Amino acid sequence: MTRPLDEILAESSSRHRHLCPRQVLGTRMSLWAGEILGLDLPRRDKKLLVIAETDGCMLDGVIAATGCHAGGRTLRIRDFGKVAATFFDTRSERAIRVAPCRESRSLAQVYAPGARNPWEAMLLGYQVMPADKLFRVQAVRVTTPLVELVSRPGKKTECDVCQEEIINGREVARAGLTLCCSCAGERYYKLAAEGLAEVQI
Repeated sequence: MTRPLDEILAESSSRHRHLCPRQVLGTRMSLWAGEILGLDLPRRDKKLLVIAETDGCMLDGVIAATGCHAGGRTLRIRDFGKVAATFFDTRSERAIRVAPCRESRSLAQVYAPGARNPWEAMLLGYQVMPADKLFRVQAVRVTTPLVELVSRPGKKTECDVCQEEIINGREVARAGLTLCCSCAGERYYKLAAEGLAEVQI
């Protein structure tokens, strides 16, 4: 059974050290997604996979509401800089993307007329606005197959170039070699100095 909003927000704010409007958005979008998909929240299984489009405040609300988290391999972040997320029922493979309506900020002031400033109006208004006024929902098809998204826990191999271990089936086969994503050209870092392979401590 889904917990009340105030309990979820209390958990989110304890993780975040305060409560802010984006946590409310993350919480409310999660609760509405659960309702649309017919899933009780929070989950203790792997039936729900969340793909968030930003990190930060919103995520604390999503985690508190859904029970999904990176360590449980039920939360992914694709940082597009958007307060939005896709909620994917891994059994039915039904997916919906939820994002705030363009008018949500201005509408928040209507739902929190006593607010002292726009920030407080969003904090309070987002908690009481009807979900269909606060968010837009799109039925989507996740383009990466589910088996690739969740990968294969327990699978291990070694990169033929750097010799580092690769887990969960994330290796790349290229020109007869088994490569990690970094050695296959998807590296997000570069060495600080040419030829510097390891930091000397």
